[in-house]
Amino acid sequence: MIKNNYQTEVAKRFTIYNSLFLDLPFSDINRTGTLLPILASKCEEGYQKDKTPKQIIQGFFDELMSKNSNDEQHDLLFKMVQYVERQVVLFDSIEDAAFDKIHDVKGKGSVKALLARVDNDRKRDALIEKLKNFSVRLTLTAHPTQFYPGNVLGIITDLETAIKNNDLGSINLLLQQLGKTGFINKEKPSPLDEAVSLIWFLTNVFYKSIPDIMTRLLNSLEIPLHEWDNPGLLKVGFWPGGDRDGNPFVTHDITVKVAERLQKWILRCYYRDVRVIKRRLTFKHVEPIMQKVENGLFESLFEEHSYYHTKDELLADLMEARKCLVEYHDGLFLEQLDEFILKVKIFGFHFANMDVRQDSRKHDGLWDEVIELEMGKDALKSYHELSDTEKISYLFDFEKLPDLSKIQDDFHKEMLKSFDAIQTVQKENGEDGLHRYIISNCQSALHMLEVFKLAQLNLKHEEGELPLDIVPLFETIDDLAEAPKIMEQLYKNPHYAKHLKFRKNKQTIMLGFSDGTKDGGYIRANWSILQAKEELTKVSKQYDVSVVFFDGRGGPPARGGGQMHNFYASLGPKVENSEIQITIQGQTISANYGKPISCTYNLEQLLCAGIENELYPSSEKNLTDEQRSLINRMADVSYQFYKDFKSHPQFLPYLEHVTPLKYFGKVNIGSRPLKRGKDTGLKFDDLRAIPFVGSWAQMKQNIPGFFGVGAALEALKEEGRFEEVKALYNDSLFFRSLLGNSMQSLAKSFYKSTAYLKEDKRYAELWELMFSEYSRTMKFILEVSDMEELLQDNPTSKDSIAIREKIVLPLITIQQYAIQTMLERGEDDPVLQKLILRTMFGIINAARNAA
Repeated sequence: MIKNNYQTEVAKRFTIYNSLFLDLPFSDINRTGTLLPILASKCEEGYQKDKTPKQIIQGFFDELMSKNSNDEQHDLLFKMVQYVERQVVLFDSIEDAAFDKIHDVKGKGSVKALLARVDNDRKRDALIEKLKNFSVRLTLTAHPTQFYPGNVLGIITDLETAIKNNDLGSINLLLQQLGKTGFINKEKPSPLDEAVSLIWFLTNVFYKSIPDIMTRLLNSLEIPLHEWDNPGLLKVGFWPGGDRDGNPFVTHDITVKVAERLQKWILRCYYRDVRVIKRRLTFKHVEPIMQKVENGLFESLFEEHSYYHTKDELLADLMEARKCLVEYHDGLFLEQLDEFILKVKIFGFHFANMDVRQDSRKHDGLWDEVIELEMGKDALKSYHELSDTEKISYLFDFEKLPDLSKIQDDFHKEMLKSFDAIQTVQKENGEDGLHRYIISNCQSALHMLEVFKLAQLNLKHEEGELPLDIVPLFETIDDLAEAPKIMEQLYKNPHYAKHLKFRKNKQTIMLGFSDGTKDGGYIRANWSILQAKEELTKVSKQYDVSVVFFDGRGGPPARGGGQMHNFYASLGPKVENSEIQITIQGQTISANYGKPISCTYNLEQLLCAGIENELYPSSEKNLTDEQRSLINRMADVSYQFYKDFKSHPQFLPYLEHVTPLKYFGKVNIGSRPLKRGKDTGLKFDDLRAIPFVGSWAQMKQNIPGFFGVGAALEALKEEGRFEEVKALYNDSLFFRSLLGNSMQSLAKSFYKSTAYLKEDKRYAELWELMFSEYSRTMKFILEVSDMEELLQDNPTSKDSIAIREKIVLPLITIQQYAIQTMLERGEDDPVLQKLILRTMFGIINAARNAA
């Protein structure tokens, strides 16, 4: 049924509406739109005949533009790129408009289905108990993978509505607007710009979806909304303005400004809602209170002095109004007031939970300067010779830091001022506004305690009552393996143990899929993270600490994305499951959470996955010792194979000189630099995961999402254990999810477009290595899953990917034509470089989760 719906609601509609482009009143549009399908068919035919991108484009020029100059030919390619970009927007809008027709929004994984299941199984009380302490936190990050500027996102929203209503006139006008609206930011956005663009999703989507889900859930369970005491069941985290890791443009001032914006916007939402509710609550005793609330919110928004300073002050007035409504007016319109009270409990005066994040090496540098200033160069030299345990004791002897004016390094000054920013945000927005400091590249207990001691010396607090959670981020394979030992050291440290006691013995630990995959390959990273979670759960329980896992995930499978709710449903009893916390960014925000209906659907899928994992334990969520041994063997083989690949002499040169890696730093999509560190040379360890994964996606090679899977499966076959692997696929949800996400990476790969590299003396061997692993992975994944084609069990994804890849095939060909031409010439060409840059937008937007 869904399959047929997809063809009717999406594929056929796209064919119809796509033809409208030809009638748009723009110069040369008819010629561009007429020639584009010809180029697209030339691409399909050309690749079938093993032609290179250069041969395809040159053949197209010779046949249809032989009398045009080189500049005119390239000018047409640029126009085709712009045309395809707008086709992608149209397709996105059509797919979004049909969301509830191509997804089973009330089926498996929905709140409605969960409630029916628990009632049928008499588990309602168990569900209520779980909901009292459970939480899902989605953290919006400013990672630059969203290529659409805000004005284009607005057009997409309106276009989706027009398509839903079959309003041909509006569709035509919006396509005209789309044709005249630029798709590229003229300059890089600042961190504040990035924050403002993400606040749009908070006000227009999350503010509606989260209370909607919770209201339906609580009403179905007959729990009064105003009495519900776990408002954090669904919440939003926020990284723009606080994520300092490697982003030199984030300052303490920006942190405070972003927090101010968040508060202003949530108060605007409240003010708008109160004015609507007040029109109904026109009764004696109640109306004066609601007038006071409206005036108070107005004053807090627009006057210099706020009337309301905390959410508790606002809630006190609302509860008073509620009491009068019940006492004097039989609770007339109580439902609307209770829903608003729930919103205030959920979003407070902070709207979203900000985090500060910084790299551990920066804290090392700051402490070095502090020790040298306070104790002298000899003392610093002696400090460096101490063991980590001795260093920790040394740091805890510090009773104060030097005056800020004495600090020479401006970056170190800024780091110290960030603690002032934390204090300011907590004072203005409440502790929920910003209560975590995340340490990237955390490799020791010392790294954690360096920050803990800085916080102690900088933040005003009562003895032992530091209002800040220190969160380690373990990323590399080695760091993940060491994580349990590191946390045990911390739990044993008397200073830190006392701090944890004040924080209700709750420790958040962040695990990075992105850098894990970059470091260890697809299977090893996913397996290492699961093992780390199990061991960290075990050691935390030993010390009576409740551990919460915060997963640094991206959109694509290579960065922990794909069908991620399946992973949360598969964790099993060995992993602490009190909360689900994940990062989302770029197209994952706009594609999965960009509209109330898709946001509601995906939030419910995550919420239900976490709850069902506990309420419904099953054998497919538990891995036996034999199954673990099997996965471990595959992880070892794939890890070694991936490490050998990374150490290939042409690996880094290929990334630097063939893929569009360097162009990620030139597109004005985000404020973050391409890599950590200031060195001019390309170092693999400094390379950020987004451009790394994004470059492979642009090349349609998708290495991080499957490389090593084929090698591992083949090794098991040669060892005579392939039937065990097939049984594992059928019996383990974790392993099935792992290979299912890898299928997505394979489905978005297209090696024919880079097959010309077989003839390149420098890179032929590397390309052959990648292609053979792609072919091998494809063969064995189909064999293990007993499928005839990729994503056979997910026809909607399969169809969506197929159409999107077909739309952007001309862009892929144009990009590779430019890369191939420059490689053959051995020199850069400004026009061809610009072509590469321009094609990146459409390719990545079409994939929706390419980086």
